Amino acid sequence: MLKKKIAPYLYIIPGLLILLIFVYYPIFRNIEYSFLKWDLFSGTKKFVKFTNYLSLFRSDEFGVAFKNNILYIIISFIFQVGISVIFASILENMKYKKLSTLFRTTFFLPSLISLTIIGLLFTFIYKTDGLLNSILEVMHLGDFTKGWLGDEKTAIFSIIAVSQWKSTGYTMMLFIVAIQKIPTEINEAAKIDGATRLKTFLHITIPLIKDMIKISTIITISGGLLVFNEIFIMTNGGPYGSSEVLSTIMYKNAFVHGNIGYASAIANVILLLSFVFSALQFITKESDN
Repeated sequence: MLKKKIAPYLYIIPGLLILLIFVYYPIFRNIEYSFLKWDLFSGTKKFVKFTNYLSLFRSDEFGVAFKNNILYIIISFIFQVGISVIFASILENMKYKKLSTLFRTTFFLPSLISLTIIGLLFTFIYKTDGLLNSILEVMHLGDFTKGWLGDEKTAIFSIIAVSQWKSTGYTMMLFIVAIQKIPTEINEAAKIDGATRLKTFLHITIPLIKDMIKISTIITISGGLLVFNEIFIMTNGGPYGSSEVLSTIMYKNAFVHGNIGYASAIANVILLLSFVFSALQFITKESDN
């Protein structure tokens, strides 16, 4: 009897230890570091209370980075949740299944390509003499040509566009799987009752895949807060800091300037924002139930 009671806990302990050592312990240590003025290169440490947080919130770079993260989240939500649901519904209801399979594969392929390769590829596409400007010239839209990554007004939007190209197909496939789980009898009953495809989409498909929509929303928000690779590869936060996000200023302060305490404060802000957005999703889920 004693062995049976202990057995479940023995299975849990390894996973719990991994979480404690590699997740929760680093989080608590990072919170501790955020209250220090710690120079990585000299090794000096000094307790400075909330100075790192105050300096962060007062800095111009935080305002720019936070605004860019919010832009990332909003635009990613429109494409990776909104547009993906529409694409998924259209492809799942296509008459020609072979054509639907072709489109699914085409849309999903970018999510399989290394982000480093994608970043380098689009760096060439966005160049002044790159593919995008060449297409605009052919379309007699030469007035719109520019160095897309070298312009302060377009750099961040150019990078966000790359992220949507890569990730929209992935979330679309998640929605396709969710739509396939909807019983066919429900859609058939809607057709018999005279419901149009739009009404079926709005009143049957959307409500029945709302759990997947919430999961995709959490993934999208987390991705928007943690985005780093695309920006680091394509602009490194430039030009003039216009495409900086929280992750890039955290990286630069930690590993370029050696200001570990300040970087830890940025990491904690990202953690708090991720927790708040995720908590809101769970709260809305509980209220729906």
